[in-house]
Amino acid sequence: MFPENYFIYVQLLLFLFITPGPPRVVIVSHTINYGLKRSVWTAVGDVSANALQATLVTFVIGSLLVENPEIFTYLKWIGIAYILYLAYETFTLKAKKIGAENKTSKSIFSFFRDGFLVAGLSPKALLVFATIFIQFINFNENVFSQFLILTLTWVILDFSSLMVYGFAAGKIANWLKGNPRFLNTISACVLVIIAIIVALKT
Repeated sequence: MFPENYFIYVQLLLFLFITPGPPRVVIVSHTINYGLKRSVWTAVGDVSANALQATLVTFVIGSLLVENPEIFTYLKWIGIAYILYLAYETFTLKAKKIGAENKTSKSIFSFFRDGFLVAGLSPKALLVFATIFIQFINFNENVFSQFLILTLTWVILDFSSLMVYGFAAGKIANWLKGNPRFLNTISACVLVIIAIIVALKT
């Protein structure tokens, strides 16, 4: 069965993914320092975490999350701590030629891990799945087919938007490649600002 109000769901996702957030800041930072090809794995980690969140909320812990909002608070502070760690890692990178030597300083798993943890520990994403995502599923019909369509739509649109951010970051990096220390500092500052914004939100 096709999900109800599917096109409204798509519009909500487009608005959600256009808005800058921690995953997009991280992929911008990774693209600037390591190149877009490596940053693809950050995007893969991000959408993998989201697919897992959608599965857990729909089939396992949806009601638990709604009844225990303190879970979101715990995830929020763990996520903030990891974003700050990424900011520190970015800031302390040695200023090398962008897209060259820095490529070997992180493994593919590290890129995947960063994307997975930033998205997986995001209370915003989990809240969206727990309160909005499941609203588009009619639990009196074929739940799995609806879930599959909604999740695939999420993954495709999310991954595409991350690649757009990464591509734009690559262009900026090429334009400012003579001053990688400046780029690292800017990236780290943006991550810190994102962490502060998340911390101040209730």
